[in-house]
Amino acid sequence: MSTSNPLANYSTELHDDQADKVDKYLHNLQLSDKTLMDVSLRFRREMDKGLCRDTNPTAAVKMLPTFVRSTPDGTEQGEFLALDLGGSNFRVLLVKVMGNGEQKVEMESQIYDIPEHIMRGSGSEFFDHIADCLANYLDKMGMKDKKLPLGFTFSFPCQQTKLDEITPPQPNIQPSLSLNPQAVLMSWTKGFRSSGVEGHDVVSLLRKSIKKRGDFDIDIVAVVNDTVGTMMTCGFDDRHCEVGLIVGTGTNACYMEQMRNIGVLDGDEGRMCVNTEWGAFGDDGALEDLRTDIDRELDAGSFNPGKQLFEKMISGMYMGELVRLILVKMARSQLLFQGKTTSELLTTGHFSTSHIYAIENDKDEEGIASAEKILRSLGLDPSVEDCIATRRVCQIVSTRAAHLCASSLASVLRQIRDNKAAEKLRVTIGVDGSVYKNHPEFSRRLNKMVRRLVPDCDVRFLQSQDGSGKGAAMVTAVAFRLANQNAERQRILDTLRLSREQLLEVKRRFSEEMTRGLSKQTHQQASIKMLPTYVRSTPDGSEHGDFLALDLGGSSFRVLLVRVRSGTKRSVDMQQKIYSIPQEIMQGTGEELFNHIVDCMADFLEYMGMKGASLPLGFTFSFPCDQTKLDEGILLKWTKGFKASGCEGKDVVALLKEAVRSRGEFDLNFVAVVNDTVGTMMTCGYEDPKCEVGLIVGTGTNACYMEEMHNVELVEGDNGRMCVNVEWGAFGENGELEEFCTEFDRLVDACSNYPGKQRYEKMISGMYLGEIVRNVLLDFTAKGLLFRGKVSERLKTRGIFETKFLSQIESDRLAMRQVRSILQHLGLTGSTCDDSVLVKEVCSVVARRAAQLSGAGLAAVVDKIRQNRNLNQLSITVGVDGTLYKTHPHFSAIMQETLRDLAPQCEVTFLKSEDGSGKGAALITAVACRVENEGQQ
Repeated sequence: MSTSNPLANYSTELHDDQADKVDKYLHNLQLSDKTLMDVSLRFRREMDKGLCRDTNPTAAVKMLPTFVRSTPDGTEQGEFLALDLGGSNFRVLLVKVMGNGEQKVEMESQIYDIPEHIMRGSGSEFFDHIADCLANYLDKMGMKDKKLPLGFTFSFPCQQTKLDEITPPQPNIQPSLSLNPQAVLMSWTKGFRSSGVEGHDVVSLLRKSIKKRGDFDIDIVAVVNDTVGTMMTCGFDDRHCEVGLIVGTGTNACYMEQMRNIGVLDGDEGRMCVNTEWGAFGDDGALEDLRTDIDRELDAGSFNPGKQLFEKMISGMYMGELVRLILVKMARSQLLFQGKTTSELLTTGHFSTSHIYAIENDKDEEGIASAEKILRSLGLDPSVEDCIATRRVCQIVSTRAAHLCASSLASVLRQIRDNKAAEKLRVTIGVDGSVYKNHPEFSRRLNKMVRRLVPDCDVRFLQSQDGSGKGAAMVTAVAFRLANQNAERQRILDTLRLSREQLLEVKRRFSEEMTRGLSKQTHQQASIKMLPTYVRSTPDGSEHGDFLALDLGGSSFRVLLVRVRSGTKRSVDMQQKIYSIPQEIMQGTGEELFNHIVDCMADFLEYMGMKGASLPLGFTFSFPCDQTKLDEGILLKWTKGFKASGCEGKDVVALLKEAVRSRGEFDLNFVAVVNDTVGTMMTCGYEDPKCEVGLIVGTGTNACYMEEMHNVELVEGDNGRMCVNVEWGAFGENGELEEFCTEFDRLVDACSNYPGKQRYEKMISGMYLGEIVRNVLLDFTAKGLLFRGKVSERLKTRGIFETKFLSQIESDRLAMRQVRSILQHLGLTGSTCDDSVLVKEVCSVVARRAAQLSGAGLAAVVDKIRQNRNLNQLSITVGVDGTLYKTHPHFSAIMQETLRDLAPQCEVTFLKSEDGSGKGAALITAVACRVENEGQQ
């Protein structure tokens, strides 16, 4: 054999010539950007198939749920064991995690071998060996009597059903485990062939071996794949890490997927780590056009032909073998080694992936020298041309591996970006594996190609230190942290949850207060005032005529002309104009205020071509009034920023009529003072004669209903019915709701304009629900249960969390985008997907309680009507208005469900009202005129 130095003949020209020759020969291993983009699109389709319940069984890329629902947030702490099994040796680790500002991880570990005969023997021998090594480690650490939680990195394809369920922690006691995690081995890889394990739960097998020994016990909390372990390890150091990548003996990736996309699982809120198992990409033929004869020859000679085809094009287990097969083929084609081969070159496994690392050394000459040395070790006598060509073969094979890896990684990044609807995604990829770490050029090629394929992603690659062992411990630590936090959160939220027994008690107390409010003797002491409205009938369809309506309740008001037609063409037509009230008039004199209102009414009549008309008026006056008849309302006090002098204690109808008389342009022949809740009932009553209840659930909340006159003790007469304005928002002012109030309700009440007043309204209406939610969020944050314990100044601002946010958040189906957007508006820019899920849960609990309380009050009202009429079964319609009822996605359904449950003998239909304060006011006036005319006949 020649011993001449090939490098003596090395030149740049020679290098380029040989590289060109190899490039031409291996042109089908060199993939263009266009081809790589196509591969990326194919992989994205495979991901979709794996995620979909219907197509998952036949998908090559299985997209396995890992039941890891969160990445580390830096507050994890405790002692954990980790068992890291994925190759011919494994590690046992003791991991101490320190959170609360320190954010440190200390590890001690020991490596144990797995002999060849055990790798290929029986499953029981395999797990007995693992148990023996665990016992040895615990003995050495003096910890055999200490039962610690263990995270088990099992780096083989597994079908998982869950992590362990963790029971809520008790004071001074660490959380304990109630169920086993399950991970069924789908197939061995990496040369393992222990019998009786495939298709079985590896946790049960390990537990069985531990139990057989009987000298120690552990809690197996999580079975973790090494890729997930890598993501979790890097996630402890970088909050943006939500992708794990392994390129070593094998290759795989995992990432945090939206639950709504994981079709094989129920539930659509939050995220879960998905183990792609991308090594099997192409097993269904999806890569057939890109696989070469060399790939097929390598696959045919492997221990699992037809399986893991993508992995066989990328991973360290096969990279050296691909190069060897190419060198043999080129030698046989007279392109290398003067056409000669040796038994060593022809032997599988003799050209290792570590040889590629040495040959692809940064400097050409050193790499070529390494190539010569390695080729000579295979019994060859290489020329400088052979060494240059061999180096080029290595470069082409490893570059293809890096680029294929980049193309599938680009699919994962696009999926995450689309999930977040982000124009630019910032993400960190935690990486581990011998190829990524040891190959001199692999990481650079991979990183560069990823950035070319997804330029709209700001990608950072973070190399994992001790990924699989530390990662298993981190998964376990996160599981414990989540269990602790969730138990505390649920303890707090449980105070806002009402049982059926509690709701029945609310209904009973509400009924009692209604009776007290109706009675002349107890009316003054009752919290529910049950005010007579002097509305004695609902519409019967015979109402006819033109009516004015005046809707005054804020800094702007409406004047309406309402034309009511009876007969076959029964209809209500409305035209209106909105007028504003300047601040100086709101806070001036009463005379100025009512003169301004009358000026606007005159303008409206002129606009309608009705100057000088004399019409009846329905006057919706949304301020506290004492009524003794329909056309009189004594203003008790101004609210909503009004301070016009000379009005409180006066009849607002008289003030209005005096202003009309002073102007002298038109006349009002009748004025009905109207409450908007009654207007709601009347509007719906025009559509449905069975409507005898009105309900408002908006900024405020109230109800009214048709009561028997003999029960309305504040008004003379026993015949017929009268609408009673319940004024139910004040329920609870005598302490009836005290045991159902939480610390958050008390806080909202204390900070309100009228502490101790309107307690029921403060638990239900839109004016207060956002405040309740805001106070819960502040409490969660102060306890470190939300936003990583960091609160924004904006969230501390009273009223900043608007009730409309509850409706928007609970309507959100688009990956929590609406929630994230609202949280960013509140200055919480660092909020996570987990935070969004929790905010949504708080909104849901608060809104549910509000709907249930409304349902309980309404149950008392309809049951009273049923009992008044001595009916076994009542069929009735409720007219409803209010933004909360109309816009919240679940409020109405929960309220109706509660009503059905608490008043089973009442069949209630709900009819949404349109414009109770305008159209309703006119209809009240129309009914009053009809009744008056009937009385005169």
